[in-house]
Amino acid sequence: MIHIVFETANIDVLQKAIELDETLQGEIVEIKDDFAVGPIENIYETEGYQNRKNWWEELLENSPYKEQLDIVDDKLAVHNLIKKLEENTEENVWVWAGQNQHDVCGYYWLISQLKNYQSRIFILYLNNLPFINEKGQIFYPQHLSEIQPKEFLKAKKLSREITLSEFEVDPDEWKKLCTENAVVRILEGGKKIVSKEESFYDNTIISVVTNDFQKLQKILNAIFSKMKIRTGDVFLVWRIKKLIEENKIAMQGDWEKGWKEIELKFNN
Repeated sequence: MIHIVFETANIDVLQKAIELDETLQGEIVEIKDDFAVGPIENIYETEGYQNRKNWWEELLENSPYKEQLDIVDDKLAVHNLIKKLEENTEENVWVWAGQNQHDVCGYYWLISQLKNYQSRIFILYLNNLPFINEKGQIFYPQHLSEIQPKEFLKAKKLSREITLSEFEVDPDEWKKLCTENAVVRILEGGKKIVSKEESFYDNTIISVVTNDFQKLQKILNAIFSKMKIRTGDVFLVWRIKKLIEENKIAMQGDWEKGWKEIELKFNN
Protein backbone atom coordinates (compact mmCIF):
# COMPACT_ATOMS: atom_id res chain seq x y z
CA MET A 1 0.00 0.00 0.00
CA ILE A 2 1.22 3.47 -0.94
CA HIS A 3 -0.40 6.47 0.73
CA ILE A 4 -0.58 9.81 -1.11
CA VAL A 5 -1.00 13.06 0.84
CA PHE A 6 -0.88 16.67 -0.28
CA GLU A 7 0.39 18.50 2.82
CA THR A 8 3.50 17.92 4.94
CA ALA A 9 1.46 18.14 8.16
CA ASN A 10 -0.58 15.14 7.03
CA ILE A 11 2.48 12.85 7.03
CA ASP A 12 2.97 13.00 10.79
CA VAL A 13 -0.64 12.27 11.70
CA LEU A 14 -0.87 9.43 9.18
CA GLN A 15 2.35 7.90 10.51
CA LYS A 16 0.85 7.96 14.02
CA ALA A 17 -2.31 6.31 12.69
CA ILE A 18 -0.19 3.57 11.07
CA GLU A 19 1.42 2.93 14.46
CA LEU A 20 -2.07 2.28 15.84
CA ASP A 21 -3.16 0.02 12.97
CA GLU A 22 -0.58 -2.06 11.12
CA THR A 23 -3.06 -2.82 8.31
CA LEU A 24 -2.39 0.77 7.17
CA GLN A 25 1.33 0.04 6.89
CA GLY A 26 2.83 1.47 3.74
CA GLU A 27 4.98 4.14 2.17
CA ILE A 28 3.77 7.75 2.44
CA VAL A 29 4.34 9.97 -0.61
CA GLU A 30 3.70 13.71 -0.48
CA ILE A 31 2.72 15.74 -3.55
CA LYS A 32 4.35 19.03 -2.55
CA ASP A 33 3.15 21.60 -5.07
CA ASP A 34 0.03 23.68 -4.41
CA PHE A 35 -1.94 23.36 -7.64
CA ALA A 36 -4.72 25.59 -6.26
CA VAL A 37 -2.66 28.64 -7.26
CA GLY A 38 -0.48 29.60 -10.19
CA PRO A 39 -0.36 28.78 -13.91
CA ILE A 40 -1.36 25.25 -14.93
CA GLU A 41 -1.75 25.58 -18.70
CA ASN A 42 0.00 22.67 -20.45
CA ILE A 43 1.07 21.50 -16.99
CA TYR A 44 2.19 18.05 -18.25
CA GLU A 45 4.33 19.53 -21.03
CA THR A 46 7.88 20.82 -20.55
CA GLU A 47 6.93 24.41 -21.41
CA GLY A 48 3.98 24.49 -19.01
CA TYR A 49 5.97 22.86 -16.22
CA GLN A 50 8.83 25.35 -16.67
CA ASN A 51 6.42 28.29 -16.77
CA ARG A 52 4.99 27.18 -13.44
CA LYS A 53 8.45 26.71 -11.94
CA ASN A 54 9.44 30.23 -13.05
CA TRP A 55 6.30 31.61 -11.41
CA TRP A 56 7.14 29.94 -8.11
CA GLU A 57 10.72 31.24 -8.32
CA GLU A 58 9.35 34.78 -8.50
CA LEU A 59 7.09 34.22 -5.48
CA LEU A 60 9.73 32.52 -3.36
CA GLU A 61 12.34 35.23 -3.86
CA ASN A 62 13.36 36.76 -0.49
CA SER A 63 10.99 34.39 1.33
CA PRO A 64 11.99 32.05 4.19
CA TYR A 65 11.26 29.14 1.83
CA LYS A 66 13.52 30.08 -1.09
CA GLU A 67 15.37 26.75 -1.05
CA GLN A 68 12.18 24.69 -1.10
CA LEU A 69 11.77 24.89 -4.86
CA ASP A 70 14.82 22.64 -5.20
CA ILE A 71 13.19 19.82 -3.20
CA VAL A 72 9.84 19.87 -5.01
CA ASP A 73 9.83 17.33 -7.83
CA ASP A 74 6.31 15.96 -8.07
CA LYS A 75 6.94 14.73 -11.61
CA LEU A 76 9.62 12.43 -10.21
CA ALA A 77 7.31 11.34 -7.37
CA VAL A 78 4.67 10.25 -9.91
CA HIS A 79 7.30 8.60 -12.13
CA ASN A 80 8.46 6.53 -9.14
CA LEU A 81 4.87 5.76 -8.16
CA ILE A 82 4.03 4.42 -11.62
CA LYS A 83 7.28 2.41 -11.64
CA LYS A 84 6.22 0.69 -8.39
CA LEU A 85 2.75 -0.04 -9.77
CA GLU A 86 4.33 -1.57 -12.87
CA GLU A 87 6.83 -3.67 -10.89
CA ASN A 88 4.29 -4.95 -8.35
CA THR A 89 0.83 -5.73 -9.75
CA GLU A 90 -0.46 -6.30 -6.19
CA GLU A 91 0.39 -2.74 -5.12
CA ASN A 92 -2.48 -0.34 -4.40
CA VAL A 93 -2.52 3.44 -3.90
CA TRP A 94 -4.61 5.25 -1.29
CA VAL A 95 -5.13 8.94 -2.03
CA TRP A 96 -6.00 10.93 1.12
CA ALA A 97 -7.75 14.27 0.53
CA GLY A 98 -9.31 16.81 2.87
CA GLN A 99 -12.11 19.18 1.92
CA ASN A 100 -9.96 22.02 0.62
CA GLN A 101 -8.85 23.26 -2.80
CA HIS A 102 -5.20 22.38 -2.18
CA ASP A 103 -5.92 18.66 -1.78
CA VAL A 104 -8.62 18.48 -4.48
CA CYS A 105 -6.46 20.24 -7.11
CA GLY A 106 -3.59 17.92 -6.17
CA TYR A 107 -5.94 14.97 -6.60
CA TYR A 108 -7.00 16.17 -10.07
CA TRP A 109 -3.38 16.69 -11.13
CA LEU A 110 -2.39 13.25 -9.85
CA ILE A 111 -5.16 10.97 -11.07
CA SER A 112 -5.06 12.46 -14.55
CA GLN A 113 -1.81 10.49 -14.83
CA LEU A 114 -3.01 7.18 -13.32
CA LYS A 115 -5.89 6.04 -15.53
CA ASN A 116 -4.04 2.87 -16.58
CA TYR A 117 -4.18 1.68 -12.95
CA GLN A 118 -7.86 2.44 -12.30
CA SER A 119 -8.76 -0.65 -10.25
CA ARG A 120 -5.76 -0.11 -7.94
CA ILE A 121 -6.26 3.56 -7.04
CA PHE A 122 -8.41 4.27 -3.98
CA ILE A 123 -9.68 7.58 -2.60
CA LEU A 124 -10.34 8.63 0.99
CA TYR A 125 -12.04 12.01 0.56
CA LEU A 126 -13.13 13.43 3.92
CA ASN A 127 -15.85 15.54 2.33
CA ASN A 128 -18.15 17.16 4.91
CA LEU A 129 -17.69 14.31 7.38
CA PRO A 130 -17.89 14.73 11.18
CA PHE A 131 -14.99 13.75 13.45
CA ILE A 132 -14.29 14.03 17.17
CA ASN A 133 -11.65 16.56 18.28
CA GLU A 134 -9.36 16.36 21.32
CA LYS A 135 -12.07 17.93 23.52
CA GLY A 136 -14.61 15.30 22.51
CA GLN A 137 -16.54 17.73 20.31
CA ILE A 138 -17.84 17.03 16.83
CA PHE A 139 -16.22 19.09 14.07
CA TYR A 140 -15.84 19.05 10.28
CA PRO A 141 -12.14 19.11 9.34
CA GLN A 142 -10.94 20.80 6.18
CA HIS A 143 -7.43 19.37 6.51
CA LEU A 144 -6.34 15.83 7.37
CA SER A 145 -3.84 17.15 9.92
CA GLU A 146 -6.75 18.41 12.06
CA ILE A 147 -7.87 14.83 12.72
CA GLN A 148 -6.60 12.83 15.69
CA PRO A 149 -4.58 9.74 14.68
CA LYS A 150 -7.10 7.40 16.34
CA GLU A 151 -9.85 8.99 14.24
CA PHE A 152 -7.90 8.05 11.12
CA LEU A 153 -8.75 4.44 11.92
CA LYS A 154 -12.40 5.36 11.43
CA ALA A 155 -11.53 7.28 8.28
CA LYS A 156 -9.91 4.24 6.64
CA LYS A 157 -13.36 2.64 6.34
CA LEU A 158 -14.17 5.36 3.80
CA SER A 159 -11.58 4.02 1.36
CA ARG A 160 -13.13 3.21 -2.01
CA GLU A 161 -11.92 2.47 -5.49
CA ILE A 162 -11.87 5.47 -7.83
CA THR A 163 -14.43 4.48 -10.44
CA LEU A 164 -13.91 4.21 -14.18
CA SER A 165 -16.46 7.01 -14.56
CA GLU A 166 -14.41 9.27 -12.27
CA PHE A 167 -11.30 8.49 -14.31
CA GLU A 168 -13.22 9.79 -17.33
CA VAL A 169 -14.89 12.84 -15.78
CA ASP A 170 -12.27 14.16 -13.31
CA PRO A 171 -9.35 14.47 -15.77
CA ASP A 172 -11.73 16.34 -18.13
CA GLU A 173 -12.60 18.72 -15.30
CA TRP A 174 -8.89 19.29 -14.62
CA LYS A 175 -8.24 19.82 -18.34
CA LYS A 176 -10.93 22.54 -18.33
CA LEU A 177 -9.28 24.24 -15.34
CA CYS A 178 -5.88 24.03 -17.07
CA THR A 179 -7.35 25.71 -20.16
CA GLU A 180 -8.86 28.49 -18.01
CA ASN A 181 -5.41 28.86 -16.43
CA ALA A 182 -6.58 31.17 -13.63
CA VAL A 183 -4.14 32.16 -10.89
CA VAL A 184 -6.49 31.11 -8.06
CA ARG A 185 -8.75 28.07 -7.76
CA ILE A 186 -11.19 27.51 -4.90
CA LEU A 187 -13.37 24.60 -3.77
CA GLU A 188 -17.11 25.26 -3.89
CA GLY A 189 -18.18 21.90 -2.50
CA GLY A 190 -17.79 18.23 -3.34
CA LYS A 191 -14.97 18.17 -5.88
CA LYS A 192 -16.10 21.32 -7.70
CA ILE A 193 -13.14 23.66 -8.27
CA VAL A 194 -13.83 27.17 -9.59
CA SER A 195 -11.32 29.51 -11.24
CA LYS A 196 -10.87 32.95 -9.67
CA GLU A 197 -8.85 36.07 -10.49
CA GLU A 198 -5.44 36.63 -8.89
CA SER A 199 -6.89 39.44 -6.74
CA PHE A 200 -9.28 37.03 -5.02
CA TYR A 201 -7.62 37.45 -1.59
CA ASP A 202 -6.87 41.19 -1.88
CA ASN A 203 -9.90 42.42 0.09
CA THR A 204 -8.98 40.16 3.01
CA ILE A 205 -5.41 41.50 2.94
CA ILE A 206 -6.56 45.12 2.87
CA SER A 207 -9.08 44.52 5.68
CA VAL A 208 -6.31 43.83 8.22
CA VAL A 209 -3.92 46.62 7.19
CA THR A 210 -4.17 49.69 9.47
CA ASN A 211 -3.11 53.33 9.36
CA ASP A 212 -0.04 52.47 11.43
CA PHE A 213 2.92 50.40 10.33
CA GLN A 214 2.74 46.75 11.41
CA LYS A 215 5.16 43.88 10.94
CA LEU A 216 4.44 41.70 7.93
CA GLN A 217 4.16 38.56 10.08
CA LYS A 218 1.54 40.20 12.31
CA ILE A 219 -0.50 41.07 9.22
CA LEU A 220 -0.19 37.52 7.88
CA ASN A 221 -1.39 36.13 11.22
CA ALA A 222 -4.38 38.48 11.12
CA ILE A 223 -5.20 37.41 7.55
CA PHE A 224 -5.12 33.72 8.50
CA SER A 225 -7.45 34.34 11.45
CA LYS A 226 -10.02 35.93 9.11
CA MET A 227 -9.71 33.68 6.08
CA LYS A 228 -12.48 31.21 5.31
CA ILE A 229 -10.76 29.93 2.16
CA ARG A 230 -7.10 29.56 2.98
CA THR A 231 -4.02 29.92 0.85
CA GLY A 232 -0.31 29.97 1.65
CA ASP A 233 1.71 32.86 3.05
CA VAL A 234 3.98 32.94 -0.03
CA PHE A 235 1.02 33.65 -2.30
CA LEU A 236 -0.33 36.30 0.11
CA VAL A 237 3.03 38.11 0.23
CA TRP A 238 3.10 38.11 -3.58
CA ARG A 239 -0.30 39.79 -3.58
CA ILE A 240 0.87 42.27 -0.92
CA LYS A 241 3.76 43.22 -3.22
CA LYS A 242 1.26 43.81 -6.03
CA LEU A 243 -0.87 46.02 -3.75
CA ILE A 244 2.27 48.00 -2.88
CA GLU A 245 2.95 48.46 -6.61
CA GLU A 246 -0.64 49.73 -6.98
CA ASN A 247 -0.01 52.23 -4.13
CA LYS A 248 -2.79 50.73 -2.02
CA ILE A 249 -0.33 49.70 0.73
CA ALA A 250 2.73 51.57 1.97
CA MET A 251 5.87 49.65 2.95
CA GLN A 252 9.03 50.30 4.88
CA GLY A 253 11.96 47.90 5.04
CA ASP A 254 14.04 45.98 2.53
CA TRP A 255 12.78 42.80 0.87
CA GLU A 256 16.37 41.74 0.30
CA LYS A 257 16.77 41.37 4.08
CA GLY A 258 13.77 39.04 4.29
CA TRP A 259 10.16 39.21 5.42
CA LYS A 260 11.04 40.03 9.04
CA GLU A 261 12.26 43.48 7.96
CA ILE A 262 9.01 44.50 6.30
CA GLU A 263 6.33 46.73 7.83
CA LEU A 264 3.08 47.76 6.14
CA LYS A 265 0.26 50.26 6.48
CA PHE A 266 -2.43 51.93 4.40
CA ASN A 267 -1.10 54.29 1.77
CA ASN A 268 -3.02 57.43 2.80
